Amino acid sequence: MDGRREEEHCMFETSHVLGALLASSPLLAQAWSHCTHANASNSSFVVEHHDDTVYVAFSGTQTSALSSSVAGGELFGPVPISTGGGQELFAPLVGGKGDDAQPVLVQAAALRLFLSLYNSSEFRLLVSETGSRSVVLTGHSMGGCVASLVALHFLCSSAGSGSPSPASLLCITFGSPLLGDDALSRAVLRERWSGRFCHVVAQHDIMPRLLLCPLNSMPPRLVTSVTDLMQSWHFAVRYPGFSRPSFRLSDDQRTELHRFVGVHVAAAEQQQKSPYRPFGNHALCSAEGAACIDDPLIVVKLLHLTFMADPGSSSIEEQHISYGDLVAEISQNVLSKKRIRIEEEPTRSSGYSAGVSMALEASGIRIQDMGAAEARECLETRMWRRPNMNCASLAIKLAKVTPCRAQIEWYKTLCDDDMGYYDCFKHRKAAKRDAKVNMNRIKLGHFWDGLLAKLQDNELPHDFHRRSKWVNAAQFYKLLVEPLDIAEYYRCKLHETRGHYLPHGRARRYEVFDRWWNEGEEEVREAATWKKKKRSKFAGLTQDSCFWAKVEEARECVKRARAEKNPAKLAKLWDSVSGFEGFANRLIERKEVSVDVMAPRSSYSLWVEEVKELKLKRASSVLVGVER
Repeated sequence: MDGRREEEHCMFETSHVLGALLASSPLLAQAWSHCTHANASNSSFVVEHHDDTVYVAFSGTQTSALSSSVAGGELFGPVPISTGGGQELFAPLVGGKGDDAQPVLVQAAALRLFLSLYNSSEFRLLVSETGSRSVVLTGHSMGGCVASLVALHFLCSSAGSGSPSPASLLCITFGSPLLGDDALSRAVLRERWSGRFCHVVAQHDIMPRLLLCPLNSMPPRLVTSVTDLMQSWHFAVRYPGFSRPSFRLSDDQRTELHRFVGVHVAAAEQQQKSPYRPFGNHALCSAEGAACIDDPLIVVKLLHLTFMADPGSSSIEEQHISYGDLVAEISQNVLSKKRIRIEEEPTRSSGYSAGVSMALEASGIRIQDMGAAEARECLETRMWRRPNMNCASLAIKLAKVTPCRAQIEWYKTLCDDDMGYYDCFKHRKAAKRDAKVNMNRIKLGHFWDGLLAKLQDNELPHDFHRRSKWVNAAQFYKLLVEPLDIAEYYRCKLHETRGHYLPHGRARRYEVFDRWWNEGEEEVREAATWKKKKRSKFAGLTQDSCFWAKVEEARECVKRARAEKNPAKLAKLWDSVSGFEGFANRLIERKEVSVDVMAPRSSYSLWVEEVKELKLKRASSVLVGVER
């Protein structure tokens, strides 16, 4: 704990800094201006050029006919992104492997609008106009969902080959409902596209929070209120010259809607009942500023806490259509260098704590608000869950356990000339030295199991398993240490109670590392030169980490063959022996084994002698039968 406190002095909470940087640029104001033009137009999108950048704004009013189905669940329910030809349009998103193989789900209404747009002649013109250009895609409300799907399509196309795509791409949405599920969120992280998306969310705008609620359980009177409110919003942005909004909630309706959204957003954060999850960066805005958050779990938490904070003079009716005023106010506050009064928290004097306080105020949570303490804890937890920081911390821990690996390498070198390190460890020829090696083996196992636990809990970058440093480190660890795990398994005679190592004793981490290595791109496999050209000398480590488990199975086959009288069973055993013999000979011929495999007293060398003896015995039996 003390180490964590010391480290805190070297850290900074940067979400409010990113928000201030975003607000101080003209980007948000320009994007919103183009959104208002799109909303007021008769087209599904408008294209405007600003300096060297192409702005494409998608209308949020093209879905006015859908608002009557807010409680139906069909249009706003999730469907596979591969629906209607999406398999090809979003190939990298639907092509996940292993843990990422579950189908990506997106909002049905948004996908329907995107596919309708994609199949139009206007979209083909859009593709040609944005090719090799700097492009900003933007949209308000449902227009933001369409903008996000277009951005995902462009990014998927650029990841493929041949299709024209923008040179650089940024997607900015305002008050956009959530688009996809957790699989989409993880896929975007895996492809490292999070920085391409910025979702601007006002503090008390219900639209970005609405799909975290079970719409099919919304009371009928609330359905009517939301439907009327959405239609009012559509009218206000479609005809900006008229007063807005034309529909006002009563105090009871407003209270009921606020309670319904607040309760279900909180439930979604705690129990993950909603199929929808955020992706990309979310700029959580209030009149005080903006805080940019990229962690999906923290975003859901803060969507709840910011919404439940005191709304002051703001109203649910106006928040969704007042992003222009909000952006202008935030920008003015940043330019006037408005700052939080951190003297209100004398007990928290570190720069990190001050940064957390500024982030809270920027998102609209004041110190006296009910959820302030929970929000502070949430942001402080975020720092320790930040994937890149955890990755850097793991690199330090890897360096600390490297001596354990080096000692096992030294042990292997000492044993190579006699019986090999597998058999030395299995038979514990030097008790003190072997005990030290066993301790190092256990330490390394704990490190890699902890790493996989962090990966399972989404505490590491989602492309972690593709990074060459970690793929190669895991592969080297597996080749060096798994033989010792196999030796321990057979030394303890666990094969007699559980069965052989490969089907019953292999640790999950080795299966995961196999998948990393086999799925890795060619440039990741720096150690795989043996696949391209023949080795000139034997490998430092046997390239099949399960080789010794196969040796143990082969030795048991020989043992059983000696006593087997049934010809059919004996033939089956000989097939197994011959199969392993051919496999081992191929490895040796390609020099894909370490010299310890052929050590004079290794299990493999003993097996070779046993097979020779058995073959001679079998040949003698055949000769005797012929003579008779």
